[in-house]
Amino acid sequence: MKTLTVSLGERSYPIYIGSRVLESGELLSRHLSSSQVMVVTNETVAPLYLDRVRQSLDGKQTAEVVLPDGESYKSIESAMVIFDELLVRKFSRDASLIALGGGVIGDLVGFAAACYQRGVPFIQIPTTLLAQVDSSVGGKTAVNHPRGKNMIGAFYQPQCVLADTSTLDTLADREFSAGLAEVIKYGLIRDFEFFVWLEANLEMLLGRDADALTYAIERSCINKAEVVAEDERESGVRATLNLGHTFGHAIETGMGYGSYLHGEAVAIGICQAADLSRRLGWLDTDSVERIISLLRRARLPVMPPADLDVDRYLDLMAVDKKNVAGKLRLILLEKIGRATLPMAVDLELLRATLSEYDGRG
Repeated sequence: MKTLTVSLGERSYPIYIGSRVLESGELLSRHLSSSQVMVVTNETVAPLYLDRVRQSLDGKQTAEVVLPDGESYKSIESAMVIFDELLVRKFSRDASLIALGGGVIGDLVGFAAACYQRGVPFIQIPTTLLAQVDSSVGGKTAVNHPRGKNMIGAFYQPQCVLADTSTLDTLADREFSAGLAEVIKYGLIRDFEFFVWLEANLEMLLGRDADALTYAIERSCINKAEVVAEDERESGVRATLNLGHTFGHAIETGMGYGSYLHGEAVAIGICQAADLSRRLGWLDTDSVERIISLLRRARLPVMPPADLDVDRYLDLMAVDKKNVAGKLRLILLEKIGRATLPMAVDLELLRATLSEYDGRG
């Protein structure tokens, strides 16, 4: 088992990475001071892993909420289901929540924990690759709004993250590839050596080789933890973690939550950010091709949906947390391994990318 630390002073917490860490009841109970514990999961994950968590909670007053699976359920309505159950069970402000699932469950449960009685502890148990390498780490919690993704939320850190790599054995191939988009992102924004390693080892990852997978998760979490420790509330460098996300969120919102998986939309957004970086004279064509090739090899889409015209795309992108005073700001690439801080972009260049972007091979 690997143990990393997200260093945030008195709010620091560990990330445990390893096969079958869920079977260590001691590891989970170490971070549960409350006798009241609610586990929130979904209909896909519950039959697979809920019993393992139950066994680790013996002797505690427990409750469970099992939600439908899907991005469309990352909503205020789902948060109300959690709040209703907490209140019916008379759970106090000393209660703890456990998020057992992917990014939707993690974000939703973190948001509920931040809100219930003005804040109760929670633990992340991510069961998808995307959640293990990205969304479970760093304390970003949110629900979606029909007009914008993740627009209602809070920064709220967990007590710990338990990333059990064995849960990825049951992950569908499409979900697994979606997680690889966030893995590749770390190489692009700040870790060129990791990008080169991914180019050389992608087939091993797709084959779910245990050693390669553990290394990729650990390296991704190290990158995420370092950025969060430096800039917890996204006033500077943490914004670079959103490479491709403004484009991607527009796709998710415009096409309907769940039509594209988050990682799929981000992969397309990364290609568009690379194309715009090329138009600004930063990336050369070979670098753009190199990025797109790796995403294609990861079995990710690289073409934006034809259903979004340029004006609709721009309208959706305008609803983004990085924008200031109505001006659209994007994370772009100065080179592979170095991202920019949010910067205002030339609207005509952006229109060119949105209207003419062709995947560049």
